[in-house]
Amino acid sequence: MKTPPGFGTPFPLALAGLLAFLLHRPTQAADWPRWRGPDGDGHIALSEPPLTKLPDDPEVILKVAATGGFASPVVAKGRVYLFDTRAGDETLHAIEIASSRVLWSQAIDQAFKDGQGAPGPRNTPQVDGDRVYAVSCRGELQCRRTEDGSLIWRRHYGKDFGATFTGEKGSVPGASRHGNNGSPLIDGDRLYACAGGTDGASVVCLDKHTGKVIWRAQDDMAGYAPPVIARVGGADQLFCYTVEGLVSLNPESGALHWRFGVSTPFARHVTTPVGYQGLVLVSSVEEGMIATRTRISEGRITHERAWQSTENTINFSSPIRVGAYVYGLGMQKNLFCADIATGKQQWSQGGYVFSPADQAHAAFIAMGPHILALTDTGELVLFEADPNRFKERGRVQVCGKTWSNPAFADGVIYLRDGLKKPGFLYGIRLR
Repeated sequence: MKTPPGFGTPFPLALAGLLAFLLHRPTQAADWPRWRGPDGDGHIALSEPPLTKLPDDPEVILKVAATGGFASPVVAKGRVYLFDTRAGDETLHAIEIASSRVLWSQAIDQAFKDGQGAPGPRNTPQVDGDRVYAVSCRGELQCRRTEDGSLIWRRHYGKDFGATFTGEKGSVPGASRHGNNGSPLIDGDRLYACAGGTDGASVVCLDKHTGKVIWRAQDDMAGYAPPVIARVGGADQLFCYTVEGLVSLNPESGALHWRFGVSTPFARHVTTPVGYQGLVLVSSVEEGMIATRTRISEGRITHERAWQSTENTINFSSPIRVGAYVYGLGMQKNLFCADIATGKQQWSQGGYVFSPADQAHAAFIAMGPHILALTDTGELVLFEADPNRFKERGRVQVCGKTWSNPAFADGVIYLRDGLKKPGFLYGIRLR
């Protein structure tokens, strides 16, 4: 199993900067093929030189129409993949970066509409080798060829696994209400997905080549967070933040290690789990940020609540870990830094996010000693990954209102706007 660096043992930022410097020789351009980048932790690849400043007037190298949806763009092998809405369908496009030419477009499913924004997909696609995987709001999972977009296999969370999709009605919680947001996870030859079936198929493990079911487990409805595999507490664990809370499974068999209940109205459980030295962090707007400690004791994997902090409450922006600290967007529309071991807030900085608190969003990319944030009003902010103080290194307006996380590859940031109306997919050179 691959262990994301975001869950591993940290090393000093100075050493990280030195290693980055030594490794930043001319190489093949790094890709950003999935949710939160090469390793799924929001960090750029080691072969990618970090930014030290932002240009005053960055060059736009790509601009194509992007209609409804919040799905993030991904980049692989000279292409950017855009998942939006066309002619009433959630549609996946492969776009050649050098020419801005749309190479192919394939409809995945009927578009879903609710009060959050324009109709469209919310699940970031993933490129793996010569295949691309996409999930619609309604739970249609498809594997297609990157060459021409032709279909290889398909699964449906409802028809195949018993998930219920209701839409924005009554008090239905989680993905059944606002659509499937948590991107599947590919690890080796397996694909893990929070399908949300309540009769033993909450989480499913599929053969990524064929779509064949390897195992299915648990009875939780799906939340909005993606599954994450990490080695925490001395064992590989698959973490899923469902409607019922945080669940730890054996990634080989689907057997339950433990579950930590988080019960909230409408189950807005969105944040991607973040780990550090035996701790796993999630957040909800009602419960605040919660750290669960997991370890092996007498051959059993156990867990306990380590701490809970309402000071660092996050709504629906996934935080990012750098070293022993987590950086995120709080409910006071504040950028903050907190000690992962204790939950203690190190600093808080306002003045960058101006939307109402329940709609405020920021996306974060770690770049060695710096962090790049994209605010929901389309401004890029570069600041130091320093737990002792907040120090801005630059800011520049690059697009309109957005809730989509960007992709970063070869010095270019790929992002989309158009939260309530059609917008554009941009490629903007920052280095």
